[in-house]
Amino acid sequence: MNLLPAIRSFSARQFKQLVVILIVLSASYQAQSRIVTFYIARTEPYLNGKTFGNAGSYVRITGKIYGEIDPGNPLNGIIQDIQLAPGNEKGFVEYVSDYVILRPADMSKSNGILFLSLPNRGNMFPPDTALLTRGYVWAWCAWQGDVLEGNNRLTMKVPYASNKGEEIAGILRTEYQVTAPVKTLNLSSGFFTGLTHHSYETIDTDNIHVILTKRIHESDERVPVPASEWAFSDCSEFHFPGIPSFTKISMKDGFDPDYIYELIYTAKNPLVLGLGFAAIRDFASFLKYEIKDDPGRMNPLLGEGETKSPVKAAIMQGISQCSNFARTFLLLGFNQDEKGHKVFDGINAHAGTRRISLNIRFGRPGGGGLQREDHLFPGNDPPFTWSTEADPVSGITGGILEKCLATGTCPKIMQTLSSTEYWQLRASLTTTDSYGIKDLTIPDNVRIYLFSGTQHSPASVPDQLSGFAQNPNSYYPYLRALLVALEKWILEGKAPPASAYPTIETGTLAATDKSSTGWPDIPGVPYNGKANILPFLDYGLQYDFRNLTGILSQEPPKVKSDQPYITLVPKVDRDGNEIAGIRGIDIRVPLGTHTGWALRREGYGSGDLSSLSGMFIPFKKTRKERIEAKDPRLSLQERYKSHENYLEAVRKAAEELVNKGYLLPEDAEAEIHKAENSNILK
Repeated sequence: MNLLPAIRSFSARQFKQLVVILIVLSASYQAQSRIVTFYIARTEPYLNGKTFGNAGSYVRITGKIYGEIDPGNPLNGIIQDIQLAPGNEKGFVEYVSDYVILRPADMSKSNGILFLSLPNRGNMFPPDTALLTRGYVWAWCAWQGDVLEGNNRLTMKVPYASNKGEEIAGILRTEYQVTAPVKTLNLSSGFFTGLTHHSYETIDTDNIHVILTKRIHESDERVPVPASEWAFSDCSEFHFPGIPSFTKISMKDGFDPDYIYELIYTAKNPLVLGLGFAAIRDFASFLKYEIKDDPGRMNPLLGEGETKSPVKAAIMQGISQCSNFARTFLLLGFNQDEKGHKVFDGINAHAGTRRISLNIRFGRPGGGGLQREDHLFPGNDPPFTWSTEADPVSGITGGILEKCLATGTCPKIMQTLSSTEYWQLRASLTTTDSYGIKDLTIPDNVRIYLFSGTQHSPASVPDQLSGFAQNPNSYYPYLRALLVALEKWILEGKAPPASAYPTIETGTLAATDKSSTGWPDIPGVPYNGKANILPFLDYGLQYDFRNLTGILSQEPPKVKSDQPYITLVPKVDRDGNEIAGIRGIDIRVPLGTHTGWALRREGYGSGDLSSLSGMFIPFKKTRKERIEAKDPRLSLQERYKSHENYLEAVRKAAEELVNKGYLLPEDAEAEIHKAENSNILK
């Protein structure tokens, strides 16, 4: 095998481990791509043997999977530059991914659900302990080949593409936004990627013919930055221009939080990042269907002598950019493994409605694609919908489920949304036509839920960019109930709650202007109706927008159609809280206004949307305070009269949510207990 030249930056310990594995593998040969070795580095009690209900204690298994991909297999041919990646003696392309598995120590106590939580930029979302008590096997596997090691991130090693051994170069556009002044950034330092992602090297540190611009608002004209004011260099410990660097960029006077900086340069050595789709496919397929790897190691979910995997069904959960991954995974046909099996029986695509720019040359899957941050990055392209629809703007007919429908490998899907996705990620386009005129019919295997009045990730800290308190309204209890419903949908055939999201027909989905949304005039809270509006973009003839694959040859992209896509947002009540969706306790019994959006303040791109942040704007306590502040929203005193009345309203709301299947009884009790211990109107 020829793994080492294809893989970048192994540690000495990893190198020794790999050599041992390769010696073992040299005696085995099978002409199919697969997980070659499921290497276990460590098995240990999870949380010192803590028990989780009837599922008992768990063990934590960590290791690496060593896989190889056949470029000639049609299921793999869609991977960008797979034909340009170095191969082993069979011509197969190799990769290595970190993984972590939590499984019951006694697998007879498992419910048979393999729950794969996709790492976000290498970071593992913590397991839901309530689901562990149900016997879930919880797993994480690295899929993002540009994530750097460190801080317990899961990483994936993938090869570079080359032209018969010669380096490949090409145009690359990247953007820089900071929240505090800084002099030096990595070339990969986008708003969401920071210093934790691989940087594509510039072919030359001479910047005289390279374009760097800046602008305050995303829609402003680009202003060139003189070559004398910046450099391909490292000034972190030196005065400007610092030490020349092929992977860093420095500003003489520092990067200013008020600006968007855009760099277009010639990069080299693209990574074959699309292998991440194959890694997730083959990792889950191995655990679900296989008994042993090539050296004879048992599937880590099987006991000694067992001959069948205990996995009854597999669920993938993708949160934020990982939701975009899940949607693209389905679109490109990766839910069918190379033996024709369905890989995932269920998918929770949470807080992400785009697709991911993983499978393009010089891919940057960590880009945001928001109203301001990485606005023009690919991934906002059609098709948007789960169902197959005709899109008059782009001229294509397509949908996320096209390929799995053709092969009979479609999973049951729950798309769950925070309010932010409507403002920042154009969630309405997944349920309406391109012009925002009519609602679409949602496929029978799909449910869509909006968690009303929530931001992308609940938080209670101040937002530096907007100056307002962020939105702490948590969707986690409601998401947990839906995941249990997804489990029962898959294992028992029990239908989950009906979809709950804003629609044109019900009048709960509206244009973004104040009169259309019904936004109240809350003193001191700016409103301009700005949302992430984007036209159909042209990245050049080598880019396949339908499959989000290919090469970007035109940067920045040009507008390809005079007709933009129409983005609609949830309508609100007189308090500014959303009318449609799963209205949780904090919206049914509100203490203030909860939004999925906020506007940036002066010095941070004033008037643009504040990243993925929302706001919490509390009600005044008394009628007197409300009138003095000229706040149109009723005070707490006017609403509830007393703490006892407030508590009774919470109890009633919790009961209704349990009856609808949106809240588990134990979570309802926790919400009631929280209200009991609060100081509301005491």
